[in-house]
Amino acid sequence: MPYDPLFAVKRFNRDTLVLGGLLVLFLAGSVGLFLATGWEQTLRELGKLTALQVLGLLSLSMINYLSRGLRWHMFARCLGLPTSVWQDIRHFLGGFAMTVTPGRVGELVRLRWLRRETGWPFERTAPLVLVDRAADLAAMAAILGVALALSAGGMTGAVPVVIFAFAAAYIVTRPVLLARCVTLFYQVIGRWPRLFGRIRLAARSLHRFSHPGILGGAMALGLAGWLAEGWALYLLLMWMGVDIGFFTAVAIFVFSTLAGGLTGAPGGVGGAEVTMVALLGLQGIPLEVAAAATAVVRLTTLWFAIAIGLCVFPLAERISIQEK
Repeated sequence: MPYDPLFAVKRFNRDTLVLGGLLVLFLAGSVGLFLATGWEQTLRELGKLTALQVLGLLSLSMINYLSRGLRWHMFARCLGLPTSVWQDIRHFLGGFAMTVTPGRVGELVRLRWLRRETGWPFERTAPLVLVDRAADLAAMAAILGVALALSAGGMTGAVPVVIFAFAAAYIVTRPVLLARCVTLFYQVIGRWPRLFGRIRLAARSLHRFSHPGILGGAMALGLAGWLAEGWALYLLLMWMGVDIGFFTAVAIFVFSTLAGGLTGAPGGVGGAEVTMVALLGLQGIPLEVAAAATAVVRLTTLWFAIAIGLCVFPLAERISIQEK
């Protein structure tokens, strides 16, 4: 079907409305929690932060986005795509605008931009999405496993999540195994044969990323990115007068992020916040402090990423249309 700019604008406007609705729900939930825990105390906790400290939190989030953007470029070059580093980072950051879609499937817009700018069809670029998600799961599982081992807090309930994340990452990076899983899933569903055929074709292309140097580089970039955001939660709690230990803070952040993703909700909204508040509470942190810290972390990670995506998306869309 030929590209329709008007349809693209309408779809983007629709996604923006969904984003606005989620933001309203997030803020409403945060305000409700603040009121339930004593809004004066909560505001007092938020007032402890300076503009410089907030900038520091945003900078750590930016380290995560750029590290993962470089990893996306590394995967793109490994696949043989003729793209520049800035081109790939533009695609990666612009895709954050679609984080609000269920399961983050809207981030497949990156493949649409690649198709326009390089002529590569979906079947040839789909492995990028699979290996990128697998790299995230592997890095987060590794961080969570080490953090659980070294943290003072009891979070043994997170062990199944570590196992699941490692298992998912292992399957996604094994072409034959993934293709068999896709075939089995199709046999159960019995629908969309063309879609499953494309996914199987993409799965077979994953062998390109099996080189130890590629896997090692991807893991290093993923670890750097997610540790930066985990460190942000640790610093935030310290600035609020709470010290639960670096590894405990990192474990809480990573586990909450994974838990939010497992809910399938757009951006993990709801699940990640509830999990983080609950885990902070288990560490003896007062509810008003846990609520304030959670709100700040989510605003400087998820919502900051979406804001960047909304700024980059129109530029990426315009450039891709010009180069089509």
